[in-house]
Amino acid sequence: MTDFLDENNACGQNLLNIVSVGNSIIAEILRLKDYVPSIYKLETKADKARYGSIILDFSYFKVAEEHEKKIEQSQELSEVDDEVRTHLPVITRFYLAFQSIHHYATDLKQFIDELNSGYYIQQTLETVLQEDEGRQLLCESLYLFGVILLLLDYHIPGDQRERLLIGYYRHSGGDATTSGDESNIHDVCLLLRSTGYVHPLQAAKLLSGYTGKQALAAAEKMVVPRYPTAYFSRFEFDETFVDLVVARMRCDDIYNQLTLYPHPNHRSTALSTQAAMLYVCLYFCPKVLDHQGSQMREIVDKFFCDNWCLSVYMGITVNLVDAWQDFPAARSALKYTVATAPITSLCVQQRDQLAKTQQRAQEICREGVLSDDFVLENANKIILLMRQSNVLLRWFCLHTSKELFSFGHKAALTEPVHQLVLQELRFDRNALYQLMLHCSKMELSVRELLAEILQSKEERWASSREEAMQRLIELSEAFAGSRPLTKIERNPQLQQWFGDVAERLKKLELGRAKKSGRLIIQVMQALDEVQEYHNLHANMLVKQQLQETRDMLNRMAQLINLKKDIEIHIQMITDFSYAWQLIRHDFTPLMQEHIKRQPNAVIGIRAVFLKLASTLEVPLMRINQARSEDLASVSNYYSTELANFLRRVLQIVPETMFNILSRIIHLLTNVIKEFPTRVEKEKLKEYAQFEERAKVAELTNSIAVFTKGILMMKTTLVGVIELDPQQLLEDGIRKELVNHLANAYNVGLIFTPEKGKLPVEILQQKLDLLAKTIEGYRRSFEYIEDYLRVQGLGILLEESQRIINFNVEKECNAFDKKKVQDWQSEHQSQIIPIPNFPPLQGDPSNSNNFIGRLAHEIIRCTEPKQTIFLELKNTWYDKKAPHPNVLAGSQFFGTLREALAPAGMVGLERLYSRMLADELKRNLERLQKNLTSDRMWVDALGTLTKELEDRNFPTPQVAKNPLKYYQNYTQRWLKVWPTLLEWVQSMGQKQLIRQQIAGELSFSSQCDAKLLANTADNLNKSLLLELSLNKNLCNEKGVAMITELRDILLYTGNFEPLEQVFLTTKNIHSVSLFLFLFTIAHLGRLQHSKNTDCLLPKTAKDAIDCVPFTMGLLTILQQFHTNVKMLYISYMCQYVVTVSETQLTDKQTLSGEVVTTLHFLQGFIHTARLPTSVLEHRIPNILLSDFEYFGMPVK
Repeated sequence: MTDFLDENNACGQNLLNIVSVGNSIIAEILRLKDYVPSIYKLETKADKARYGSIILDFSYFKVAEEHEKKIEQSQELSEVDDEVRTHLPVITRFYLAFQSIHHYATDLKQFIDELNSGYYIQQTLETVLQEDEGRQLLCESLYLFGVILLLLDYHIPGDQRERLLIGYYRHSGGDATTSGDESNIHDVCLLLRSTGYVHPLQAAKLLSGYTGKQALAAAEKMVVPRYPTAYFSRFEFDETFVDLVVARMRCDDIYNQLTLYPHPNHRSTALSTQAAMLYVCLYFCPKVLDHQGSQMREIVDKFFCDNWCLSVYMGITVNLVDAWQDFPAARSALKYTVATAPITSLCVQQRDQLAKTQQRAQEICREGVLSDDFVLENANKIILLMRQSNVLLRWFCLHTSKELFSFGHKAALTEPVHQLVLQELRFDRNALYQLMLHCSKMELSVRELLAEILQSKEERWASSREEAMQRLIELSEAFAGSRPLTKIERNPQLQQWFGDVAERLKKLELGRAKKSGRLIIQVMQALDEVQEYHNLHANMLVKQQLQETRDMLNRMAQLINLKKDIEIHIQMITDFSYAWQLIRHDFTPLMQEHIKRQPNAVIGIRAVFLKLASTLEVPLMRINQARSEDLASVSNYYSTELANFLRRVLQIVPETMFNILSRIIHLLTNVIKEFPTRVEKEKLKEYAQFEERAKVAELTNSIAVFTKGILMMKTTLVGVIELDPQQLLEDGIRKELVNHLANAYNVGLIFTPEKGKLPVEILQQKLDLLAKTIEGYRRSFEYIEDYLRVQGLGILLEESQRIINFNVEKECNAFDKKKVQDWQSEHQSQIIPIPNFPPLQGDPSNSNNFIGRLAHEIIRCTEPKQTIFLELKNTWYDKKAPHPNVLAGSQFFGTLREALAPAGMVGLERLYSRMLADELKRNLERLQKNLTSDRMWVDALGTLTKELEDRNFPTPQVAKNPLKYYQNYTQRWLKVWPTLLEWVQSMGQKQLIRQQIAGELSFSSQCDAKLLANTADNLNKSLLLELSLNKNLCNEKGVAMITELRDILLYTGNFEPLEQVFLTTKNIHSVSLFLFLFTIAHLGRLQHSKNTDCLLPKTAKDAIDCVPFTMGLLTILQQFHTNVKMLYISYMCQYVVTVSETQLTDKQTLSGEVVTTLHFLQGFIHTARLPTSVLEHRIPNILLSDFEYFGMPVK
């Protein structure tokens, strides 16, 4: 009969594939649990208010039509719905995982039906259960389905599952998946609808507000009666199949583990895997839990006589006292196990065993004890010690920790038993941690030594045989008299006998172990007899030769006894999968404290993680056997989880380093004076500061010790991921630096109003403090990088840039319908995550993070309503007398660069660009709609266009009073102008800030990176020339080069904000005319100041400022074709010429409006970087050159 898992056995292969898929589904659930979109959790009030009316649970099915109509009829809800729709790719991934669960159950049911119907020749349910592999796989198939359902309910609560399913149903149509297969979403919904189960952490959160009876009543309401039997019964399997599986697990040792655990006290450990499977499968057969008292007593006596806590799957633990509370037969059977007397007796026994085992493990782990010879000689004793250590480790870990999967949420059920155990054990977690450490070290050393011995087994055997033969030949020659050994008489009989024995040893072969073993024992006995019979022990040289021969023969016997399967046995008895979750909760603080005290403790902790890594075989074994494509992704998931956990444990090293570093920063920044290039002899002692520098040296040495400690750890393969200690150290330093920098930015850029201080003073103060903090990090990293063996300044630059870019991206999400989630961001990292801080409560700017708060605070301090910007001094001044200096541009943006580095300046520039793009999109659409659709606007502008473009303009009637003519038109939009002015100045203000940022970046790059700035500028000009010659640069390499160059140009300040086009628009002729009317309607509020050589508002209360006003107009015009801008200038020039002709003819004096307009036009041309010829072609030269003279009332 062929093997059950043979490739030609269709029955075995199909069942193996089903079980393999089950393990893959579990890994996918564990992977997806961290990626549930936050809006589908509806945890915050803001999310409930915004998305609560869109994201529904299964109640949607009752009101589907009304719900969709409601969304269609509301523009606001439609926009929110479009935003929710952007999560469809993630939701589809969840749905495919949910669907695969239903497919798994369907495939398993179909397989059982095929077995029962005789589809597989010579295979039935009974015959499969008679096969070792078949029995294991059938039991695993049902068990895995139960685990899938439990883990899904534990990690992804029912209400979230329902919302995800409804989201997929609404946005994908629900008829097909992305792969094109038909969707069975209704069956999936029935299987995975909410059970009402509440996660323990969520239950604790809800119960925290209650005490006493209220807490009990609240906990009672959260309990799902007889959970999870109703949940498991949603998909019905063949009853005979379930009964047979439960019976086999109840009666048999399906994994043949009892041979590895011969001691009767180890029975429950030997059957622990089977016990977990039986526990899950019993929920498919609730009649046993409820009524079969005898069977339950048999199960408890066999599996749970000395334990009541078990690991269901990869460390997810349950407490049977809690889990079986609602099942009479099960509760009754377990009653004796958790009674006070048995627990007390058991705890005393385990406590004694722990002390003895720990002492023996500690002795073996002493340096120099474990060696090749020791392992070969004591292999059986070592394995016995390993077995005892792991049995104790499992029992203590499971029974001294809180269960993770809680059913009743009632501490009164499990707490008395838990406290009794801790009390009777006199439990000290440090002792358990030491056992785990010694056990892991011993296992790692023994495994490495055994691997080396087994690899060189033949060479060792041959070497020992040759040495034994050589010594026997030497003895033979000695007794022949040919060897001059002291006082040995010639003895031909012994000569021949030793020679014959040497010949017999020559025939020994390692491949014929039994025969060779018997012969070796016979030879050793014969050597003892010869030594006694011939009184050879009287000669010390002969005795030594014989002893060395026996040693060689003994080693050969040991090598024969060392089987290849010893490594498999060790792996099975050292199973650590039950601690996959517990070690994170209970042992992480102990490990970190241990490393803090002794940095070289990382060597022992490495052994613990290698022990934990060996448990990856549990979820991967069947996937590997089935040669599934999921092997790489599943192994990568578990390996990544374990590697991340190792990083979290070792993070204590960078944390401690940074605590020491903060003291170094304080000393270097505030205490130790920087040595000048030249110093007077008398002041040398003052600058020496011996005590302070000695303190810095002492702290630096501490950091060097931690660095040496972590670098002592060898390169470690955790699953499929290789961890290099140098890289671990660098990643840890980066992570801690990111936490410190992100916190410094977040706390340092909170702008709280203070009495007696202006907002701009608070802003300056905050930036100065932040700049000082960042400078402290820079100086300390520059000082310490050699001791850390990392590129400190490079790391500081890279991580600060990543933090800025990530927060800019998050802030820009407010302007996008398709938001970038944290896990989608190219700037976020799982290994070195950037912390997310919640938005500030009561923040008037409604910003998501510090970069948004800073951007809005700068806008608030430079508000055109309250300040005036003077280009001559590059400074903002307060409009109110005595016009104090509010914000000096060059000085302020210099401080800003020191605080945020160039990356922060570029981040602000990008954020302002997104703000401008959003404003332009919203307002230009509205403006263009009015210009093309509003009847009054169209008629008025159409009439004015005809009149202005008429050859006879100005007509005699208009020429009499041109100002009145233009005022007739400007007054038609009196209600529109205030809103438009606010928008134009808001855009101009942002463009002005962007110009200041570009200027500061350009200045600093010319000072600090002149070569880079000049090279980038030359390359930019070369590319522009290439593009002007119609060279094709639109291939992949060309686009990549241009994108990279764009980023460099941003950092070097080589860009002009006013030339940027934010969106494509339709060229409407009336835009230039409308903006012309808008301009002349507001120029009357400005006047030219000779002191400042710029246009200023006539009154301090006026909300207009010329510079942002001009820049705002230019920004709008830049979005259209150049002709629109030139037409606007033409209208302005026509206005000047028309009014000037009338005024100079009548009064020979120009009015203030014309003079102001000419000053404005000159400023406009200068700001737009247009040649003066633009005005010279449209306005008479005499008017351009002497308009100020013509404006004087007295010539």
